[in-house]
Amino acid sequence: MGDIDAVVETMTTAFAHDPVWGAYSFPDPVRQPEQSRRFWRACLEAEMRFPWTWVTARCEAAAVWIPPGEPEMTPEQEERFAELVEELLGPEQAAVVLGAFGLLDRHHPQEPPHYYLSLLATHDDHRGDGIGMALLGHCLEQIDRERMPAYLESTNPANDHRYMRHGFRPHGTITLPSGHVVTTMWRDPR
Repeated sequence: MGDIDAVVETMTTAFAHDPVWGAYSFPDPVRQPEQSRRFWRACLEAEMRFPWTWVTARCEAAAVWIPPGEPEMTPEQEERFAELVEELLGPEQAAVVLGAFGLLDRHHPQEPPHYYLSLLATHDDHRGDGIGMALLGHCLEQIDRERMPAYLESTNPANDHRYMRHGFRPHGTITLPSGHVVTTMWRDPR
């Protein structure tokens, strides 16, 4: 948790232009950076309770994994998170964002047990250098040692081929009310 400030900043910059976690979730461009920063902090405070957050030396890239059988957030964290999202965005836009989370959750496979890549991001200052994918490769080596599969949701179609190079295969799609398509991906252990 000592790196949380740097990881929050990486998530904030990396997802600013994401099809789902950018303007779709945070439509006010003036308020987006601060709203997004508080949003990602709340997510990370919940998810980094597991020892499965991997970062590069100066948090240029971060991968946040949820171990098999564990929820992303406890019921108490989910309640606080929903309150924060409504405070940040108002009830109407909060319903959009929380609705997206609900759809992702409903489509998330429960069996077989697997590691869930909740977040993978590279800070804008380091995008295009391959460090995010190198970090993902390192994480998958650890997961392969445990002979476990992995699952993720790709909210940006431009990233699908990158995940496929690491052995993920399309598992399904989720279409949000806006028409944005999220690709779910599965990877068997190697």
